[in-house]
Amino acid sequence: MAISVNSKELIQLLDLTPADQNIMLSGKHGIGKSEILTKYFSSKGMKVVSLFLGQMSDPGDLIGLPYKNEKTGNTEFMPPYWFPTDGKPIVLFLDELNRARPEVLQTIMDLALNKKLAGKQLPEGSRIISAVNSGEEYQLTDLDPALVSRFNIYNFRPTPSEWLLWAAENGVDERVLNFIQEHSDQLDGVATDIDNGLEKTPDRRGWKRVSDMIEGVSDIDLIYKKLISGIVGNQAGTLFFEYISKKALPSAKEILLNYKKHEKTLKSLQLHELSIVNESLFRYMETGLKDDKEKEKVKKNLPAYVEMLEKENKNEAFAHWSSLFSGGNYPDTVMFIVSEMPELLGKIQKFVDGI
Repeated sequence: MAISVNSKELIQLLDLTPADQNIMLSGKHGIGKSEILTKYFSSKGMKVVSLFLGQMSDPGDLIGLPYKNEKTGNTEFMPPYWFPTDGKPIVLFLDELNRARPEVLQTIMDLALNKKLAGKQLPEGSRIISAVNSGEEYQLTDLDPALVSRFNIYNFRPTPSEWLLWAAENGVDERVLNFIQEHSDQLDGVATDIDNGLEKTPDRRGWKRVSDMIEGVSDIDLIYKKLISGIVGNQAGTLFFEYISKKALPSAKEILLNYKKHEKTLKSLQLHELSIVNESLFRYMETGLKDDKEKEKVKKNLPAYVEMLEKENKNEAFAHWSSLFSGGNYPDTVMFIVSEMPELLGKIQKFVDGI
């Protein structure tokens, strides 16, 4: 079994792996493999070319069409549309490798070993990364051990916390964020009873689509339940509908910008609800603080919230809040508190020392 890595560790592996070594990522679809790779290599000025091998019916889709060279009389191949002609290195992302036809996989052998395609050499410094789907719900092709041996293999398993931070940065609806925080097992579902291959299970792309669907909609009625269930499956859709039909928690933005308005509600919350609030506050501060005016309000309202936890003897909630502060997942938020709210920092240190 391949070693598991999360998003942070994957970035570190990409930094450490030389260009002449190939990487294979195993994992479910829709967990962000291509997005992380594109963002990482684009920041380094490298173009990422994604090829979906499972959709290729013929090696010609990969290597290009044959033609006769009139000068030599030999049959050669026209470069495919994606092949770099400017001499700049690329990242070739071979997605769905274990869903490719055997004849397509044969073409991959020379590409993985020599970075050659039908006799044409990829530019120096080019990288090859492949992705394979894992799970009984997929129709997969067995890979030749000789091909597998040409890759460093990792099981990509990004954590729910990593996805929640990404989702907050990308404007995912807070109702979705809070639901996944409380029901992290519903982020990446696992198919159980395969219904002719049509069983729908939740995945990260699906929850982003749910967020887009309910954006600006306050009244989530039964037809929305069916819409959502069509995206993430009946079980996850039902759980989500039940969750948002309960008492709605104030959003992090509402608390941090207008604490007094929500103080009474916050005082009435139970520990698991305050834990959700705590996480949402840290996520918002890590990703959502846009201007100085907003920061000034946060500097006033965040200490008020923490003071409420103290006065209401919500020590377990305060302990959870303090663990988020020291956990290392929100470095920008910690720096903001350390530099801008020294009294709050002292209160946190005093609480931790007293545990």
